[in-house]
Amino acid sequence: MLYRKMKRVQLDFKKSFRVIRGNARAQAAQMVIAPGKAEGDPRNRHRGADQWLYVVAGRGDALVKRRRYKLVPGTLIFIAKGERHEIKNTGRAPLRTLNFYAPPAYSLSGDPLPRGRR
Repeated sequence: MLYRKMKRVQLDFKKSFRVIRGNARAQAAQMVIAPGKAEGDPRNRHRGADQWLYVVAGRGDALVKRRRYKLVPGTLIFIAKGERHEIKNTGRAPLRTLNFYAPPAYSLSGDPLPRGRR
């Protein structure tokens, strides 16, 4: 997986999901979820990557291993590889998150990577 050489990236939170930057060990992505919508479902999981999700703006719920967590700006949540999860926007404004995956979980185009692939 090749990434641009730049070290600094300006986040715009315009697309629903965009891989921002990464290397062979980890990657960052931004996610925007519209009001009333969700990403993933209760069966969703990253089999090969841990995920850190930081809430930049908006409100929502994270369902992780059948346990619900409230999401508000400033919330940081850890989702271990293989844990089933869903992120839902419960507010009136877009839910904007910054996500980190170790190792990378997505290609530059945003497609899920097979387990153990970079």
